[in-house]
Amino acid sequence: MITTSVAEAAQCLKQGHVLAYPTEAVWGLGCDPFNEQAFLEILRLKQRPIEKGVILLAAQIAQVEPLLKPLTAEMRQQVIDSWSHRSPTERATTWLLPAGNHIPAWIKGNHPKVAVRVTTHPLCVALCNAFNGFIVSTSANPAGGNPARSLQEASQYFSSQLDYLNGDLGLSKEPSRIMDAETGEVIRA
Repeated sequence: MITTSVAEAAQCLKQGHVLAYPTEAVWGLGCDPFNEQAFLEILRLKQRPIEKGVILLAAQIAQVEPLLKPLTAEMRQQVIDSWSHRSPTERATTWLLPAGNHIPAWIKGNHPKVAVRVTTHPLCVALCNAFNGFIVSTSANPAGGNPARSLQEASQYFSSQLDYLNGDLGLSKEPSRIMDAETGEVIRA
C-alpha cells in the first residue's frame, strides 16, 4: 500500500506492518519497536544483523522522557537543545541514551544504550504523534546499499513487501550524526 495519509500509516504500524517513510535526509524503514515480529521483518528486508541495533524516532521530548532521566542536568539540556534548536537544513542528531528495562533487547542489539532522535521533520512528527509514541527508524536500503532518497528508490529495493507513506524528504543533506550523551563521543560524524 502507498498512502499519503498519516493516520493510515500509523494504523499500518499498529497492525504490525513495516512502513517506509521519508525522514530528514533519507527514507527510513519503521515499525512498532515493541513488536518483535515486525522488527525481525525489517532485519530480514535489510539483511541486517540484529547485533547492530536501530534508532528510535520520536516527535516530542515527552515521548522519550524516561530515557533522559538518568542523564545529568547538563547532559540532558544539551540533548534537548540539539533537538529543539535546529534549523530544517541543519543535520539532525541522534543520541545514545541509557536504555531502561522497557526498551526491548532487539532494539539495542549488542549495545547497552539505545539510539534516539526527536525529529523536526513535519511528516515524521505527525506519524509519531498519530502512532502515539516512538517508532523504529533505520535507513531504507539493504545492508551495504545506498539509502533510498525517494519513494521510487525505496520501492525498487523492497517492492510490495511493505507499506509506504509518501511525502517529501527534509532539507538535510546527510543522515543524522550519532553521539553518546554520557561521554560526548561522536559515533557517526
